[in-house]
Amino acid sequence: MTTAYYQPILTRAPRNPDQAIRIAGGWMWAEAIDVLRRGQSPERIAVEDAPSDVRARLTAPRAPIAGVTMDRPRVMGILNVTPDSFSDGGQLATDAGLHLDTIQSRARAMAEAGADILDIGGESTRPGAKEVPVPEEIARIVPAIEALRAGGVTLPISLDTRKAAVAEAGFAAGATILNDVSGFGFDPALGPWAAREQVPTCLMHAQGTPETMQANPQYADALLDIYDALEAMVARAEALGLTRAQIMVDPGIGFGKTRAHTLAILRGLSLFHGLGCPILLGVSRKSFIGALTGTDRAADRDPGSLALGLAAIEHGVQILRVHDVAGTCQGLTLWDVVRQSAEASAD
Repeated sequence: MTTAYYQPILTRAPRNPDQAIRIAGGWMWAEAIDVLRRGQSPERIAVEDAPSDVRARLTAPRAPIAGVTMDRPRVMGILNVTPDSFSDGGQLATDAGLHLDTIQSRARAMAEAGADILDIGGESTRPGAKEVPVPEEIARIVPAIEALRAGGVTLPISLDTRKAAVAEAGFAAGATILNDVSGFGFDPALGPWAAREQVPTCLMHAQGTPETMQANPQYADALLDIYDALEAMVARAEALGLTRAQIMVDPGIGFGKTRAHTLAILRGLSLFHGLGCPILLGVSRKSFIGALTGTDRAADRDPGSLALGLAAIEHGVQILRVHDVAGTCQGLTLWDVVRQSAEASAD
């Protein structure tokens, strides 16, 4: 029997709330669902006609992650303590060492601008990046995290790493969330460590490693293949001992995807609510924005990043991982004003 996938068709304010479902306990609703099957045209059905387990997975409120509730859009600010990241490499760290004062001031500015989480990484995962040795990665992230905590930063800190030894050192220094771009597929020790420590974890999809992932990515159906891969990652994490309430998922924009694959994912983001986990999306300043807009310099892609982020919020995505926290928070504030105005006029 052909597998069915259920993609809710989202709206801010349903015409008939009695015949709609609230998605993930959040701000978007669905009155209809597209049933997707490989090689077939979508079939649109009313939400009441979807299987009960599908409706339950779509509607269940998502649990807080490290104390951050998922009932409104959240912003994760990026702090790359690397000399070679594609956008801000060298700003916070060079081959000569860390700029701890700059790291502290950047983090405080993000917190003041409205960031809910900070994401710190000591290994670039841009296309073509080579693996960083564990001692070097630890030497980057531990002093940075310790400096943030010593400087009074109290926001949850997400540690962007694929390696168990780095995660252990980073959490000892004060990290609170694990963000693994390999979805427990790189270091076989990382998943068991995260389960043993009961660490809130983001599992991201990537095809291949950063060094090779953009060489020639292939999918039979990008959206459905990535959904299946994330579903398998979540199942493996649960088998290790994590609960679904501790897991976020990220479809991995730019990690083994062509422009066509990326656009298919962005059009179909609401499908991933069927996994029953908060969705994290990282599109900030990525190269496909430059390719579509003719913007060569990564730092000039913030307007495009915001546009895509707001579109993702309309798909019910809970967390945006961004470089420009202030601009993103301003955009979300205005988006929310318009949303509340629309709901008030509907009443």
